Amino acid sequence: MKGKNGREIPNQFEIFVTDDDGNVVKVFQSYSTTIAKIHNGKRIVLDKEKWNYSRTTSKYRNIFLNESTKETERKIASGEYQLADLN
Repeated sequence: MKGKNGREIPNQFEIFVTDDDGNVVKVFQSYSTTIAKIHNGKRIVLDKEKWNYSRTTSKYRNIFLNESTKETERKIASGEYQLADLN
């Protein structure tokens, strides 16, 4: 994963995988913990325990989702984002 300055961020990863249906899933991983997944560029699923784990995790999750924590909280509350056990 790259930060706002374009440099690689240690221990923060964007990974692209293919699900069982052949759809592309973009995954944000902090160290070895999955924080968020974007399915087909549309449906977003966050880990129910770790999505807001620390200040650092939140900072890079915000970059991954291109939004603030308040926006993420609002989308969780509205049901736009799902929470699930990703780990």
